[in-house]
Amino acid sequence: MMYNIFSINSRRKNSWRLFIIAAIFAVTMLKPTISSAHQTPNTLIFLDASPNRIALELQMPLSELELSFGNDISKNPETLIERLGPQLKEYLRAHIHAYLKKTAPWEVEIEGLRMDKGKYIENGMDYWEVIANVVIIPQPGESTRKFMLDYDVIMHQVINHAALVSVRSDWETGNLSPTTDAMVISRSTKDNVIYPLEINLQPGSWFKGFKSMLMLGIRHIKEGTDHLLFLIVLLLPATLLINGKRWGKFGGTKYSILRLLKIVTSFTIGHSVTLLIGALGWLRLPAQPVEILIAFSILVSAVHAIRPIFQGKEMYVAASFGLIHGLAFASILANLKLGADTMALSILGFNLGTEIMQLFVVLITIPWLILLSQTPVYKYVRVGGAVMSGIVAIAWIAERATETPNLVSAFVNKVAEQAHWAIVILAILSLASILLKGHISSSPRLNPES
Repeated sequence: MMYNIFSINSRRKNSWRLFIIAAIFAVTMLKPTISSAHQTPNTLIFLDASPNRIALELQMPLSELELSFGNDISKNPETLIERLGPQLKEYLRAHIHAYLKKTAPWEVEIEGLRMDKGKYIENGMDYWEVIANVVIIPQPGESTRKFMLDYDVIMHQVINHAALVSVRSDWETGNLSPTTDAMVISRSTKDNVIYPLEINLQPGSWFKGFKSMLMLGIRHIKEGTDHLLFLIVLLLPATLLINGKRWGKFGGTKYSILRLLKIVTSFTIGHSVTLLIGALGWLRLPAQPVEILIAFSILVSAVHAIRPIFQGKEMYVAASFGLIHGLAFASILANLKLGADTMALSILGFNLGTEIMQLFVVLITIPWLILLSQTPVYKYVRVGGAVMSGIVAIAWIAERATETPNLVSAFVNKVAEQAHWAIVILAILSLASILLKGHISSSPRLNPES
């Protein structure tokens, strides 16, 4: 028996030795290939299609661009755009063409240039890329669904360079997710010629585009745990009267519904305004401070749900924080690179989608809050819900400020997938509390007032 075990262990050791030798060999053989890939990286082109224009985002390796553009641009890459921006735009315009008919070329405009560091170190130096945002406008009456892209940036000088083109979004088909397949523009090995690339998109329509924006708005609220939590926490005390510096008794059904409608409407107006402003590019804020402010809005609402800190001003607070939430909404549409007409329709569809989802959440939540707020149990539900929401908000603030996940935020992300059960539990608790209201009210130890 001992012999068998020893034999097995010996075979395992031999197997591991063979595995290690093979791994070292594979790494050794692949090393030149990896180094070569870093020395001659390709250009990545992301295409965003809409009815009236095509937007391209070019991610060009600086080392390769220098070989064709010249001007010793690899030195001081941080200031490249300031030093040579106009010349670089002219170079790109000279090497990017689009048309349906070659005799009627489309308008090509370079909307923006910026520098970006790569994710790996090449030869002990930072790996830089030039990011260019290009807009292509078709001739009147011509469709963006099918055209020829005549592109030879870098490739006209660097024969082994290639450009990988992938459709990142297609508004008319409702496809807002990047495709995994990429079309390749490169020099033909047969005759050493760079041929134009035929872009042939699937048939689409304005209706499909509008519908996709509507569904995007619904999905954003459905998956936006922080937006929903803010709204629900702000609504927690909306059914109650104020008793001094505390929350008091139930204010009545009419009183509750009116206050709830005012708060929800104010929040809607707030985020609709900044959704419009941000999506049209009139106001842009970095994502990190916006996300931190959203978490802070939840914390403030949680404190208010425990003790009134802005009594009678909930509408103004909802509208103010709605402005912040709207900036987060706007960044989604801004990333689609749409034209003015398409953007206007997209804003309408997206905003309508968010309102439909918000209204749905309010309709399935508020009736139970109204019922429950008529019982002494509501004090514990309100305070408990506010405390938990405050803890979550603090965890989100820490996570978004440090860009490091924590245990609380990770737990909330998992639990959020089962949020519908919270509504079921709230409904059961509300019905049970109403049925037992007589018994609870008769107990001298329970007082419905805060």
